[in-house]
Amino acid sequence: MTLALMLCLLATLIPAFFGRVSAAPLWLSVQALSLGWITLTQHQPLSAHAALAGAEVLLVRALLVPYLLRRALALQVQAQLSLMPSNLFAWGIATSLIIFAFKFGDGARADVRALTLGVAAATVVIAFLILASNQQRLAQLVALLFMENALALFESLMPEPWPLPVHLAISLVYLLTVTIGSWLVAASEPSGPALAAVSGETP
Repeated sequence: MTLALMLCLLATLIPAFFGRVSAAPLWLSVQALSLGWITLTQHQPLSAHAALAGAEVLLVRALLVPYLLRRALALQVQAQLSLMPSNLFAWGIATSLIIFAFKFGDGARADVRALTLGVAAATVVIAFLILASNQQRLAQLVALLFMENALALFESLMPEPWPLPVHLAISLVYLLTVTIGSWLVAASEPSGPALAAVSGETP
């Protein structure tokens, strides 16, 4: 489980510090694979509830949503922009927030629980930092999806998993987020050729 948590953390930090918006579907898939790994391994022996919840995470978060987001990004030149500003000021703030997030997890005492809280908190603060520092709608949509993955990770701290109807409702919210967000981006932002024509550039 520790390895899955570290993979989830890397899938948040690498795109925030070094990634472009166009690479977000890949990192969301990695986050979802980590969440599915945690869901399937935290309750042993594996129950039917855990198996269904893990399958839902893998199908919706690791496959379907990244696919829909990739389609939305295909015609947007803003997808080539950085997810977070690449400057020392933004990186300094991000590093401070990550340290603070893991200090927040120290109160859990148990190693895995503290690490889980730290990863969830770090994902949330990075998502808020992206929302605050990047006004592009695509980047803000990715930040919202990061935040919803952090919510799913937080569930693993609970002694009893959420009922399946709650899992289905959360998956529906996740799908609606990417569907409505993609529609708003497509409706309000010009595609690559159109944007180049408006700006006077040749595609």
